Amino acid sequence: MGIHQTNSNLLTEQLLNMSTEKRQGRLRIYFGYAAGVGKTCAMLNDAHEMKKDGIDVVAGYIEPHARPETMVLLNGLELLPPLEVLYNGIMLKEFDLDSALKRKPQLVLVDELAHSNAVACRHKKRYQDVEELLHAGIDVYTTINVQHIESLNDVVASITGISVRERIPDSVFDSADQVELVDIEPDDLIDRLNKGKVYGREQAQRALVNFFTKEKLVALREIALRRTADQVNRVAVLNNKQSKNGGHYTNEHILVCLSSAPSNAKVIRTAARMADAFHGTFTALLVETPQIKELSEKNMIKLRENLRLAEQLSAQIATVYGEDIPMQIAEYATASRVSKIVIGRSNHVKKWFAKTNFVDRLITLAPNLDIYIIPDTQSSFYVKIYKFTKPLELSLPDIFKSAGILFICTLIGLWFDSLGFSESNIIMVYILGVLFNAMVTKGKIYSAVASILSVLVFNYFFTYPYFSLLAYDPGYPVTFLVMLMASFIVSTLTKRVKEQARYSAQKAYRTEVLLETNRKLQQARDKSEIFSETAHQLVKLLDRTVIFYPEQHNTLSEPLVFPKDGWEDYFKIYLKTDERAVAEWVYKNNKRAGATTNTLSAAKCLYLAVRSSDMVFAVVGIVMDKKVPLEAFEKSLMIAMLGDCALSLEKEKLNERQKQISMQIQQEKLRGNLLRTISHDLRTPLTSISGNAGILMGNSKVLSEAQKKGLYTDIYDDSMWLINLVENILSITRIEDGKINLNLQPELLEEIIAEALCHINRNSVNYHIETIVEDELIMAKVDSRLIIQVIINIVDNAIKYTPPGSHIVISAKRRKQFILVEIADDGPGIEDEAKDRLFDMFYTVDNIHGDSRRGLGLGLSLCKSIVHAHGGTIYVKDNIPQGTVICFTLQAQEVKLS
Repeated sequence: MGIHQTNSNLLTEQLLNMSTEKRQGRLRIYFGYAAGVGKTCAMLNDAHEMKKDGIDVVAGYIEPHARPETMVLLNGLELLPPLEVLYNGIMLKEFDLDSALKRKPQLVLVDELAHSNAVACRHKKRYQDVEELLHAGIDVYTTINVQHIESLNDVVASITGISVRERIPDSVFDSADQVELVDIEPDDLIDRLNKGKVYGREQAQRALVNFFTKEKLVALREIALRRTADQVNRVAVLNNKQSKNGGHYTNEHILVCLSSAPSNAKVIRTAARMADAFHGTFTALLVETPQIKELSEKNMIKLRENLRLAEQLSAQIATVYGEDIPMQIAEYATASRVSKIVIGRSNHVKKWFAKTNFVDRLITLAPNLDIYIIPDTQSSFYVKIYKFTKPLELSLPDIFKSAGILFICTLIGLWFDSLGFSESNIIMVYILGVLFNAMVTKGKIYSAVASILSVLVFNYFFTYPYFSLLAYDPGYPVTFLVMLMASFIVSTLTKRVKEQARYSAQKAYRTEVLLETNRKLQQARDKSEIFSETAHQLVKLLDRTVIFYPEQHNTLSEPLVFPKDGWEDYFKIYLKTDERAVAEWVYKNNKRAGATTNTLSAAKCLYLAVRSSDMVFAVVGIVMDKKVPLEAFEKSLMIAMLGDCALSLEKEKLNERQKQISMQIQQEKLRGNLLRTISHDLRTPLTSISGNAGILMGNSKVLSEAQKKGLYTDIYDDSMWLINLVENILSITRIEDGKINLNLQPELLEEIIAEALCHINRNSVNYHIETIVEDELIMAKVDSRLIIQVIINIVDNAIKYTPPGSHIVISAKRRKQFILVEIADDGPGIEDEAKDRLFDMFYTVDNIHGDSRRGLGLGLSLCKSIVHAHGGTIYVKDNIPQGTVICFTLQAQEVKLS
């Protein structure tokens, strides 16, 4: 029976429209309710069919169960050699992931998906090997039994009495593209077991008595069928959601409460199955109390395991602070619109001083919510074991503080006694001292000891008989008891308020860091600032060194280190080749790895991808120099900060893309304007050339020499105009594309001007052109060819826009490290509004087109580009009393006299 599923985790379309998209491999799972149902055989049979269809198939790893029927099916398939790992003197054989990636077939067969790898392997679990194969674009066929699915583990254990350690997260099973249920009747499976087709004779007999009873197999088969049906239902829901363009909405929000109780794992799995059945949101809530720091190491490890289990079951982790746990749960449920709460209930009676137990109070505080209580049959005394076995740590400064406060209180008491104050007033002094002691010291032991010593000192100095610990008055013992109780209660409440204030300050600080990160990232101007701001905020949040590996040209660039307390030589151990290799793996696979993870856990840093969708912008490494892993709240804030960083980097990349698009648009606009202007302005000279040439060809004998010379002159003028136009267009194109190469050499400016005047418009004979150079030895560091073009264009422009007989003066003066060149005419001048656009491309004064003033408006724009390329400036001003002056500056060159 084959169940096909469309992958719910389809790759999101790249925001920046990439030309090619990396293919994600497809996963097919052969699913059974027990060993021996034929999962591996079904997988191998399908593999042979795929091979017949021309698919490149490799058997990556097939579990050697010594089953002849299974091993025969391996014939004809390429078998990948296993990876041999020596562990505790035993040679283990594992799936060779690197060989499979290097071979890169179209399809790989990997048996036993839930298998735990040997310590030397890259991943702790085989399903992680499969995920890496899928990320590399390789299809995978694999097998699994129902007891290996995380959310069903406790249900199967209650049926079989066996708790399986090798498990996979439900998300791995749910993300499969195809699930095929391999199903046979329980009687047929028992018959196969009896015939020795599953296990050896002795092992088979033990299995028939313990695991493979018909009742258990029927129950397991029912669970497998139901899980497969849930998979089909999930596919239908997802398809319906996609067909409605993401408009799917569910009112169900399942909340599970986390603790260090042994049964909490069962509660989490139950809540996960409920969220899956209702297709609702799944949240795991941890209420951090002051007592959580006092849990034993064993309890802390169990709490972290429950947190990790909730993450594997796709729960969103949330953390709140407070001592009143039911109140915190109820408030969070109300604010987050939780519809159902799943909690565990122990077999303990309520405390003698509590009015109601935990569950009753939660029901009272959240009467509108559905609360599901999972019975806890395990002893919960394990949960209440605190770190009382921890050696008492005393602080010498706190001891002196406590002794000093007690001494001061005694002095005040003696003073009050000398003034005749009653004993009740002196008692208040000591209670006040205990209160102050609780405020200035860190441990509870100081307040407790201060309470006892206060009673003893009061008895010694202020009760009869004085300077003795005896008390003859029968009322004194009651007074001492009340004083002791009041001191203890005051010190306890003070410590509790102090602890709550510390938690509130810590939470406010972390939230402030997150908000500050968002604000700073919005103000960051480029990638380097984004990386720097994010790293500094992570250092503030985690108090750990942070290493950034930015992405550059589809690989990771050199690391950026942001130490928590200045650079030290020992940080070099975090920059070694093996650490960078972990960062490279994270970049390629878009998954976290390193310390405190199940992938490459021997690394000294925790590496995470700074990503948006499937685009990785960088890899960040968190130095795990402390043995304590990151707290849940710290981890949530860190992921949120990295998400903000990714959004900022994505925005930066989109801005760069937008700039490129804008530049392309400008280039297209320039090209369009150029073509339109050329098509208009070139028509006149080309028509003139072709017309004059036609007259000469057809009427050469009729025309006089004067007429022929006039036609030749017109053809020459039009040709020179076209030549200059083409030269300007080519120069403009080279400058706009950034391909112009300046050949800067020291040149005499007088020679450059003289050379330019040799190539100006032939109509210059009708004008009075004069050159004034302040010093004949004025030299400029220029590309003479381009500066000659500048002078030609400006002089030709003056000739074009001034009447014949006008005066044109070219002058050059030294101005400190610059040379000022001015080209002045005494023509009609330029309007002020036209001066601002004079050097714009395609701009011509009055936009007059024709033989007298035809032009594309490229000459002065080219002059501006050339002068700016030389590091100078160009501008226009009025010539007094009449005319126009175009000025530009060049870098001066010192004259070396030998």
